[in-house]
Amino acid sequence: MPTPPLPQSLPQSLPPSLAPRLVRTLYGDRATEPRPLASGAWSQAYALRLDGAEVVLRIGAHGEDFAKDEAVARLAGPGLPVPPVLARGEAEGWAYAVSGRVRGTALDDLSGDAVARTLPSLLRALDAAARVELAGTSGYGIWAPDGRAPHASWPEALLAIADETPRVPGWRAALVDSGFGLGPVEAGLSALAALTPYLPDERRLIHGDLLSRNVLAAEDAITGVLDWGNALYGDPLYDAAWLLHWWPWYPGWRPGDLHGALLAHWHGVGATPVRLRERLHAYLLHIALVALAYCAYRGRWDEVRAHVGAVQSLAAAGPGESALIPGPP
Repeated sequence: MPTPPLPQSLPQSLPPSLAPRLVRTLYGDRATEPRPLASGAWSQAYALRLDGAEVVLRIGAHGEDFAKDEAVARLAGPGLPVPPVLARGEAEGWAYAVSGRVRGTALDDLSGDAVARTLPSLLRALDAAARVELAGTSGYGIWAPDGRAPHASWPEALLAIADETPRVPGWRAALVDSGFGLGPVEAGLSALAALTPYLPDERRLIHGDLLSRNVLAAEDAITGVLDWGNALYGDPLYDAAWLLHWWPWYPGWRPGDLHGALLAHWHGVGATPVRLRERLHAYLLHIALVALAYCAYRGRWDEVRAHVGAVQSLAAAGPGESALIPGPP
């Protein structure tokens, strides 16, 4: 099985001297020298102290991601721990943001036992995200920092995976050239379209990228939900499907723990979601298609093969018939 879904590092064009130079320009002797932390597909993070407090500097090519972090941090209630963005801007052609630092272990790095104990806290945090007030925003799908998303309906937003985007270009040609072809994509899109009548018209806040070290935890509780660049408006059940899709990629994590936690959580908050299995089926298809396109763009062919298999399996199943989906049929 391929490795867990960790993004590739930021392109090497980011000058190593930029972070120290930027910190000196912004803060002078109020700040310590920045120390590299994790890097992801879109940004590099650094730890430092500012006026004695721990903060994180991130530098990347996509300032809109940092603006979305700022927007969510401003709206999030106490049940959704999102660090405040203290400053953001541009320097030497790069976007940057300075945020408060939260401590914890990345969800990806937790043992099976630890992640099982942490799941109830994570699911409560996702409920808090779904309660964020979206007044003044519009549309469905991945939204811009001004609060507007481009699609008129949730099904339209999901089916837009058929189209390439400026951030993930060329994946269709890459699949054709690789020999995988577009057949699995077309089968997945057809199956996804057939599931859209089961989908609600809910428009809530969705994180959309809960792994890749974007969730921190300590003492069985979530301490930070980071990186809202992929956040969407739509059905909040999508985040549960995200966890279901990626869970098997972590060998130490037991699928039964996630299934049990989800069912117990839904029971505890009042009721199992309507059309649960069909909705999860649709979102599992979409997530597999997104991963397939991204990995084709990156040339990660072992992972493409795994995602092609997931798409084909889900496309061949009847509505709601997937081993990944918890609970009785």
